[in-house]
Amino acid sequence: MSGKATRSLFGTAFKHFLNSLKPRRTVGILVGDDYHGNKYYEIPADPSKGKRHPKRWFVPPAEMRFDQDLMPAEWDAWLRNRRSEPPSESELKENLIIATMKKQNADNLSNEDGRKVISAEKISKTSFPVYDEYEKTPGEGLKYK
Repeated sequence: MSGKATRSLFGTAFKHFLNSLKPRRTVGILVGDDYHGNKYYEIPADPSKGKRHPKRWFVPPAEMRFDQDLMPAEWDAWLRNRRSEPPSESELKENLIIATMKKQNADNLSNEDGRKVISAEKISKTSFPVYDEYEKTPGEGLKYK
């Protein structure tokens, strides 16, 4: 038996604490990017080390760091391991053309029928509904006597 291996709870916890302070350098292979500027990375699966599935992630551009509604469905499927191969550039272009064509056709149909259809792009997101009878800021606004 070697004296280096510790089996005490305190020693194990201290070792894990020290390891958590070390900077982690996760280096992956750049697989591709999309037309929004997201970059997609992968660390391949290695069954000899017990990793049955590849590790996949993406890095969004700085201006889209907190808003990921614009991720293409093909890349989303690849990230979630629903497809094994990343999407090709031609596949992404074809699906983008089809999506823009569907939006234009929907706008044309709504204009022909005379109905007013609000597209999803024109709807602004609000966090809470606003009512006239309630104060917007507590202590300010309408005061009833």
